[in-house]
Amino acid sequence: MADKGAVPLHGEESGENPPDHQKNSQVQDDVVEWRDELTPREIVRELDKYIVGQEEAKKSVAIALRNRWRRQRVEGELRDEILPNNLILIGPTGVGKTEISRRMARLAGAPFVKVEASKFTEVGYVGRDVESMVRDLVDTSVNMVRAEREVDVEEEAERRVEERLLDLLLPLTARTEAATREALEGPKGPSGAGAPHLFVAGPEGVRPEPLGGEGGEQLTPQARRARTREKLHNLLQEGALEDREVEVEVSQSPSLEGMMIPMGGFEGMDHNFTEMLQEMLPKRTKRRTVSVAEARRILLQEELDRLVDMDEVINEALDRAEDSGIIFLDEIDKIAGERGGVGPDVSREGVQRDLLPVVEGSNIQTKYGLVRTDHMLFIAAGAFHVSKPSDLIPELQGRFPIRVELHSLGEEDFVRILKEPKNALLHQYGALVETEGASLEFTEDGVREVARIATQLNERLENIGARRLQTVMTTVLEDLLFGLPEEGRSKIVVDAEFVRTRLSTILEDEDLRRYIL
Repeated sequence: MADKGAVPLHGEESGENPPDHQKNSQVQDDVVEWRDELTPREIVRELDKYIVGQEEAKKSVAIALRNRWRRQRVEGELRDEILPNNLILIGPTGVGKTEISRRMARLAGAPFVKVEASKFTEVGYVGRDVESMVRDLVDTSVNMVRAEREVDVEEEAERRVEERLLDLLLPLTARTEAATREALEGPKGPSGAGAPHLFVAGPEGVRPEPLGGEGGEQLTPQARRARTREKLHNLLQEGALEDREVEVEVSQSPSLEGMMIPMGGFEGMDHNFTEMLQEMLPKRTKRRTVSVAEARRILLQEELDRLVDMDEVINEALDRAEDSGIIFLDEIDKIAGERGGVGPDVSREGVQRDLLPVVEGSNIQTKYGLVRTDHMLFIAAGAFHVSKPSDLIPELQGRFPIRVELHSLGEEDFVRILKEPKNALLHQYGALVETEGASLEFTEDGVREVARIATQLNERLENIGARRLQTVMTTVLEDLLFGLPEEGRSKIVVDAEFVRTRLSTILEDEDLRRYIL
């Protein structure tokens, strides 16, 4: 039996996936790149930096992750026969089921998506079908690979953006073209007299100048324009032109507003139906006047779109999703119930039947093509307060052969959670206070008092695990964070007396304790 364990509060089972379209969102400084020598012990060691305790669960996911690497090196037909060992993590809320899986996916650099089993409905009902989680995983994989490709071509894209910005700042208008042609071919007209002029664009605007340089030297129009362009290039690199306005052409996605939408929206319809409609409708362009800083952002995205080969991105993304994708299926206990029941139990069992072929391996249609789920790793999690794993249909139970129980958290666990992880709650609040020019210090007895109160509240009220620390810490520091900018304090010490003083009124009042803590 493993020792009681805990997990860091930050990011723990938040219930949300990272934004799909945020560029380079998967490139994290604290993520260890997958290496061939990353053994199960090293995986657990990396997980220990963010997750306290729960050794049994970390050991199980480390073995599952290493087995995926081992399978890639098996030769012959046997490689396709080796299936992943799907897991069920059993434990109350707030003990770290989601955080373990999320950190594991980041260690492997694998596509990862978290879904709620309770949101799925049986085929034929309005709502999300179970295959949508595979499509979400493929989208995540495409965004991940695309972000990596964008990093590779970012330098070239920035160089191209600078050239386009110079073209916008120094446009070759009809007047400048005529002046250049006249300077090259000679003045037009019966007399042919008059010195050639060239219209030069500078920071003050476009002005005519004689076709000559400093000291009377004759410069060609191309040389004059190149010299002006070089001056603007230097100003651009120095950031002196960021507030200048330029006109750019941007494309607008077609709006589906006003179209007939079925009841319940697009949730229950075919895969990515909204994207398909938008691709069918013609795209419109619009000219906007924006600052150079905003134009750089718009043009950079356009250049990245041109430089990144999406066919190559999609091919690699599909391979990653099929061979190393991880789907975290949370709240699986909410679709478990007595078999053969009536009412909601019928729908729950229907979701399990729909889920079964996806977990055991099937072809799922996505907008990028067919994707096989045979070698995707599925990690299910649930508290199982009302139901139990044996309430799942037998076929689905067999597809989750490994069951790991995570332990409830106690006072000593909370003390470690507050202090040990890299993203510990005390470190987070300390960093926030430092932005105001002050320092925040928690004494040992202050930390233990916070842990004691959190444990006491979990026993008296609903047990929400490590999330209780967030509510306690927010209440303790509420007045301090509110008045910190005006008070000008340089050092703040939080001890046990400080914690008790801030929480004494709430702890004594049963009604306040229920609604505030």
